[in-house]
Amino acid sequence: MSETEWTAGGDAILYRRCTACGHVWYFARRFCPSCGAGEEAVSALRSAGRGTVYARTLVTRAPSPELRALAPYLVVLVDLDEGVRIMAHGDPDLAIGDRAAARIVRFGGEGQGGALPHFTRLP
Repeated sequence: MSETEWTAGGDAILYRRCTACGHVWYFARRFCPSCGAGEEAVSALRSAGRGTVYARTLVTRAPSPELRALAPYLVVLVDLDEGVRIMAHGDPDLAIGDRAAARIVRFGGEGQGGALPHFTRLP
């Protein structure tokens, strides 16, 4: 797969699906956490980046200098339409139950900082 997960500086939210049992999950593993099938049964797929806000919290004390520049910022848990839950940043007006779409945003300077999914409310 040519796409790169946002955690590696790419522009995609990737999730995994087991071709043996159909289970889906978010965190990269070389085996299915449901049925135990090996790496040959694990497919990485690109999420459409749409889902429903499950929880939200406002961060006022950021954990790093790069994130302090963004504070205060909203952290959200979003249930993606593909069936996995991820943590991301979100627009301040997002509420629990809102439908939202993600884009990947970059923060920090060159060689520092990183990329994060950021959700915005869908109309």
